[in-house]
Amino acid sequence: MVKLTLREKESIQDAVRRFRKLIERSGIKKEMRRREHFEKPSEIKRRARLRAARRNEHLRKIAQNPRLAVTQ
Repeated sequence: MVKLTLREKESIQDAVRRFRKLIERSGIKKEMRRREHFEKPSEIKRRARLRAARRNEHLRKIAQNPRLAVTQ
């Protein structure tokens, strides 16, 4: 839950701007958009699988290119 207390001598516009930033940072806006439409469980799994494949491909390319590899 996001709580916003109005600061002393703060205009309503500033408070609304600060509230929007709090909502965005907390992830509430992202969650609302995700739940806006029903998504089948198979679609959720498919999207997760594709995201993992892209991540693995990216990591493989980084590992193969010595200029991009992280040195420790």
